[in-house]
Amino acid sequence: MKKYQLTSTTHFEPSIEYAAYLNPEQLAAVTSDDGASLVIAGAGSGKTRVVTYRVAYLIERGVPPSRIMLLTFTNKAAREMLHRVELLIKGESRRVWGGTFHHIGNMILRRYGDAIDLNTNFTILDGEDSKDLIESCVAELKLRADKMFPKGNVLMDIMGRSVGTERALHDVIEESYAHLLIYSDEIVQVAGRYHAKKRAMSLVDFDDLLFLWKKILVEVPAIREKLSRRFLHVLVDEYQDTNRIQAEIVDLMASGHKNLMVVGDDSQAIYSFRGACFDNIIEFPERYPETKIFKLTTNYRSSEEILRLANESIAYNTRQFPKVLNSLKRSGPLPALIPLKNMSQQAEFVSQRILDLVDEGVPMKEIAVLYRSHYQSMDLQMELTRRRIPYEIRSGLRFFEQAHIKD
Repeated sequence: MKKYQLTSTTHFEPSIEYAAYLNPEQLAAVTSDDGASLVIAGAGSGKTRVVTYRVAYLIERGVPPSRIMLLTFTNKAAREMLHRVELLIKGESRRVWGGTFHHIGNMILRRYGDAIDLNTNFTILDGEDSKDLIESCVAELKLRADKMFPKGNVLMDIMGRSVGTERALHDVIEESYAHLLIYSDEIVQVAGRYHAKKRAMSLVDFDDLLFLWKKILVEVPAIREKLSRRFLHVLVDEYQDTNRIQAEIVDLMASGHKNLMVVGDDSQAIYSFRGACFDNIIEFPERYPETKIFKLTTNYRSSEEILRLANESIAYNTRQFPKVLNSLKRSGPLPALIPLKNMSQQAEFVSQRILDLVDEGVPMKEIAVLYRSHYQSMDLQMELTRRRIPYEIRSGLRFFEQAHIKD
């Protein structure tokens, strides 16, 4: 009897000429082998391009689109990436599971929620709905008589941070809301009633979409194994912004195969105040000892002068993946550091600088002012108004449109 032996091969003929569209750093990441990969994508280095071409590469290599999961921080980002994949490989991206953690969590819970006694016809509460339900719990517990008791939006933030960081409410209050420590027991009461109400009414808030997703993966090993087999490759965008529970969900989803590519930049980890966990990206190679690390250092966005300042500033970070960003843009003006005494002086300087730029011929629509928090814009808004400089606020209501000002 003649015997035949089948031999597998990873060789394939791609329809996309990857080397023509990617620089060598990007190409190495996109065409890397299976296993855990950490892509350190410096600012302006073409991160979206890498994720897009990686998805296309996996599909061309034979991975069914429906077995790829792409996790992003906005549904818009997922749509944009998958649209670009669609342009590269016609009709192939539609079956990729792409979206935010909450979007994917919702789809997982609809399919498997009954395994943890969750009514899969649940209704999702948006932020305003959650706040209203929390306020009703406060009223039922007769805590509103104390005018200093935290409002619904603050209670919602505390509960959200507790879920995201996987820490007890009391610990979260002690660390980040110390001024509310005297209400710690009452806040725990409110949280308990809030969760009971949600359960009784088949309601799920955004935090529950993560908490319950992880609950299924931990408490029902059969489903965890099924999902890990189903999704052969997991990709995560903006990994430096993930919190503790999101990182653990990712680890559990990839637990069966370790085909996990996370893309982010330790130097752009600025959301710790929202519960993002810097350790997720820094300690990734420790959790996955076979990690392949790729660094994208070619910057397509900023001038050499800006990058020189960024490189020298970043060099002082004590925990980092060392890298030096290089610019492909022509030389530009030097960045300026203006030492000023207070917010009022800052507002005066910025307003005057805007007028100077306009005198130099710069259109106002090409001038933007960035600030860390919305409250920091108040002095500036008043100074712009005083000087009759038109402006548009993108971070909230204009100062003179706020209700307590109108009244």
